[in-house]
Amino acid sequence: MNGKRWAALAAAAAVVLVSGIINLATTALQTDFTEVFEGGTDPVNERVVEEGTDAGKIAVIPIEGTIMAGGAGLLGGGYDHQLLLRQLEQAAEDPEVSGVVLRVNTPGGGVVESDEIHNSIQNLQEEYSKDVYVSMGNQAASGGYYVSAPADRIFANGQTITGSLGVIMQSINVAELADDLGISDNTIQSGEFKDIMSPTREMTDEDEEVLQSIVDDAYEQFVDVIDEGRENLSREEILELADGRIYTGSQAVDNGLVDDTGNLDDAVDAMKEDLGQDYSVVEYEAGFGIGSLMGAAAETFASQSQKDQLLDWVTSNQGRELMYLYTD
Repeated sequence: MNGKRWAALAAAAAVVLVSGIINLATTALQTDFTEVFEGGTDPVNERVVEEGTDAGKIAVIPIEGTIMAGGAGLLGGGYDHQLLLRQLEQAAEDPEVSGVVLRVNTPGGGVVESDEIHNSIQNLQEEYSKDVYVSMGNQAASGGYYVSAPADRIFANGQTITGSLGVIMQSINVAELADDLGISDNTIQSGEFKDIMSPTREMTDEDEEVLQSIVDDAYEQFVDVIDEGRENLSREEILELADGRIYTGSQAVDNGLVDDTGNLDDAVDAMKEDLGQDYSVVEYEAGFGIGSLMGAAAETFASQSQKDQLLDWVTSNQGRELMYLYTD
């Protein structure tokens, strides 16, 4: 690379660095640091996106990214399981909230985490008598559909990727590679199946039988959730649809998994019409704090593709577990 190219590269890097500093400084100047360093009074912030003429609110809650335990971390951003559960709890307990629209854009994730969200949604409906609608984004597959199933109405874009109804458990076997490299595995275990799904030995028929029974049990739970949430479908119809394949939003409307094609605005407008009130619309987001401030700067330095690669790496290294997850 010649001198001019090096100079151009250095100049570009400097622009990015200065831009990031300016972005961080601007965010800092707009911040109430008393609230930041005190940790804020509530982890959930409520932002008004549309003023209504009637008293009351419709809360829009995003479910974005791979559903997994844990939080967004120091730099903010990404899926935060505890924050989502807190948002659902706040919507339930707020007497001004008459309905909730979930903006679901996720390939799914952990079985346990998906079920916790599902139970929170049912709590909203059954204990607090609040309507819940779903607006599907780019994808609402596997666990994304699991958490959508109890909704009173489901909307999807015609090209939304949904479906992938089922369970997956994965591991990588490197036994042959280890043999080729002269690597041996020394494992002391208390029972035959203690090292089940070990990457350093071949899976036996007995291993597969044990694991398949676990997957089948989680699959039955998935089918139960759809059966309970989609009264328009018989169990036999659900079993035909739940073979792991994906559907577009339009196909999902045709087969009964989704009620209507439409976007987030359509879902909100439909809820207003069904409730018969012109409520204000608020969107829940993370309360502002140190993590949010750091996250604003991090957005400048990390491209979406880089964050996606990091998320994929984290997701694939969660250990051998049951997943309601669509993988491509």
